[in-house]
Amino acid sequence: MRLLVCGGAGFIGSTFVRQRLLEDGDEVTVLDKLTYAGREENLQDVAERPGFRFLRGAIEDPAAVAGAIEAARPQAIVNFAAETHVDRSIAEPDAFVATHALGTYVLLEAAREHELRFLQVSTDEVYGSIESGSFTEDSPLSPSSPYSATKAGADLLVAGYFHTYGLQALICRGSNNYGPYQYPEKLIPLMILNAMHGDALPVYGDGQQVRNWIHSTDFCRAIGHVLAHGAAGEVYNAGGPDEQPNIAIVQRIVELIGADPAQIEHVPDRPGHDRRYSLSSEKVRTLGWSPRVLLDEGLGETVAWYRDNSWWWEPIRSGDYRAYYERQYGRALR
Repeated sequence: MRLLVCGGAGFIGSTFVRQRLLEDGDEVTVLDKLTYAGREENLQDVAERPGFRFLRGAIEDPAAVAGAIEAARPQAIVNFAAETHVDRSIAEPDAFVATHALGTYVLLEAAREHELRFLQVSTDEVYGSIESGSFTEDSPLSPSSPYSATKAGADLLVAGYFHTYGLQALICRGSNNYGPYQYPEKLIPLMILNAMHGDALPVYGDGQQVRNWIHSTDFCRAIGHVLAHGAAGEVYNAGGPDEQPNIAIVQRIVELIGADPAQIEHVPDRPGHDRRYSLSSEKVRTLGWSPRVLLDEGLGETVAWYRDNSWWWEPIRSGDYRAYYERQYGRALR
């Protein structure tokens, strides 16, 4: 296929691009505005690959989107472009509104004009928290943060374009992703790098918030199945094979790195922190998908990747991220 992948220089987007180029032989044009978490380094191993093109631009810019479609002549648009960190959405929600609401609208209009298939990449957080059981695609949306609220709004906009205009649009919602190339503001890479450097490991509240973890390669394969085989107008959930509370993840990282358990420090919980997420993946399994990477295996491989790829994270920890971290946690990194 010829694909326009928006947000393809981010963590999950770059994983998807790598799969489509190396495993599926697609032609892929990436459109990314390269925010702090969208980095060309994430794509350097495929930058010279035949069929790959990179364009810098924001999805909320109609001219940038029009230029990307003219260059790529895609058969489908896959939208990973997003502001993704809940903590940042609480402090500065305006960027989340611009990217998720306006940006998705601009892409939908372009897909409608050119009669393209459109896949929106979304999140389990649009459902809110669940005490027991798992969310299905029919569960009501009940977002808890500016991040999840704007993602839910984008999802509803996608559904509206299907019902109103007949756009060949689909939504794939994933549970908590982890793996290589994830920006270190997120739980797993944050804890890995802090543990490696002897920094405190800040755990929100009691750390008993339960998450359904999926390796980024598994989620991207689910997206590929939905793109190829999913029915227009449908939502597909893709959850991982394991659930663990955050504190258990942190403790396992400490073990894998050989860090001091005393580095774990419980800090005040963030506002509106959801207690538990869990997705049922039965619907996407009917398309032939199932997760391959168990959490303990994937976590060990992820720790090894960060240990072996300091070239990727050293510029981050020495740059603006340090100021963000100090604002967020009230202490400086070592």
